[in-house]
Amino acid sequence: MARTVGSPEHRSQPFATPRESLGGSVDAETAGALISATADIALVIDREGVVRDVSVSDLDLAELDARSWVGRPWRDTVTVESRGKIDELLGAPSAKSASRWRQVNHPTPSGVDAPVRYSAIRLDEDGRTLAIGRDLRAIGLMQQRLVDAQQAMEREYARIRSVETRYRLLFQLASEAVVIVDGLTNRIVDANPASARTLGVASKRIIGQTFADLFDEGSAQAVQSLFAATRSAGRADDVHARTAEGKTSLLLSASLFRQESAAHLLIKLRSMAAEGAPAPASVSSVMQVIERLPEAFAVTDLTGRVLAANSAFLDLAQAPTEQQVKNQPISRWLGRPGLDVETLFNTLRTHGSVRNFSTVLRGELDGLETVEIAAVLVEGGEIPCVGFSIRTNGWRQADRQFSGPELPSTEQFTDLVGRMPLKEMVRETTDIIERLCIEAALELTRDNRASAAEMLGLSRQSLYTKLRRFGLGDLESEPDDAKIN
Repeated sequence: MARTVGSPEHRSQPFATPRESLGGSVDAETAGALISATADIALVIDREGVVRDVSVSDLDLAELDARSWVGRPWRDTVTVESRGKIDELLGAPSAKSASRWRQVNHPTPSGVDAPVRYSAIRLDEDGRTLAIGRDLRAIGLMQQRLVDAQQAMEREYARIRSVETRYRLLFQLASEAVVIVDGLTNRIVDANPASARTLGVASKRIIGQTFADLFDEGSAQAVQSLFAATRSAGRADDVHARTAEGKTSLLLSASLFRQESAAHLLIKLRSMAAEGAPAPASVSSVMQVIERLPEAFAVTDLTGRVLAANSAFLDLAQAPTEQQVKNQPISRWLGRPGLDVETLFNTLRTHGSVRNFSTVLRGELDGLETVEIAAVLVEGGEIPCVGFSIRTNGWRQADRQFSGPELPSTEQFTDLVGRMPLKEMVRETTDIIERLCIEAALELTRDNRASAAEMLGLSRQSLYTKLRRFGLGDLESEPDDAKIN
């Protein structure tokens, strides 16, 4: 017969020969020391159930003030629901075997009950009973932490399951064909129904295949280029490929993401037919002309981020591919930091176009070119944008002259030494430099005085004061807020 939990064999296993093993050397003092060392709390109860002595070795139980129990019935020291267990403990023990363990709760001044697990054994024929207790609060705290951790795990699991359900639903219902490819093996790990329709292959056959095997031999290089560009830059756009049957031409774009410490590629497939009718020959010709222009050409959105650029712009920016400049701010290469590009965009928003705007273009390899810009703002299209035509004008610098005064040469400064006080020489030279800088700012901003003041770091009032001082420009149109009373 199988033994059941709680049977006498499982309650305790006392010494087999206590008299021979322990002998008569264990007196009352020694027994008391042993009990105190092994029990968190120990009580001696008389025949009437009254506490006669207490030993507390667990400092955590000090708040029970167990010494005050002496002279009180044991059942009065526990909570109401535990009193029946006290009666069972006092009625069950014998001199040879201890009662089974029972958990009771003692009230505390803090209001939180202290759980203690007791077992009782009869001491003598007079009916005295020894109750040995173990503090369960540490175990209860661990159990509570375990329960809290389990509940937190359940909540997190439910959240993840909900997110995965939404992801799977969106993935399956999406009209855009999407394939997820293992970044190491290039095998397809997931694909939505739209991708199976686009590729003309059953959904069950796609999973596990090498992605390149779905396309013809002529597209193998394009697919490999897609993978390489995505691994290096994180994303890649618009690679043309033809399916293995040769019936469908697709546009592939990809982005890289990591999941469970592994890299994956999310690849979008668009049918060329779904892209709409082929562009008219005139539009195609214009795009080819822009690409082959010897002058740099770039298109940005209204925030200044590059949408497209031709080869000449890439040469000036010293960027190897168009992908390196896309989605980057054009101010990374164009203009003096914090001045030109902001002024240029402000002028475009005001006038819609800019011509002969002089600035500089910085390359990735520290190359520096003086350039001249013509730009136009296009807000009526499907995507509002700004087009830039950028021409290097280093060859024109010899022909450019300021109409104003020139700085004195070294020889002229030498001749003036001794004829004019240093203070006057410095003042006149400062005036010449101020006038040259103001004329340059007005020329760069096409006489936009607000932008010129911002470029020079002056207030509008200060700029108009200097214009009056040097007799520059038409001051009849001076705004009221720039006049000094």
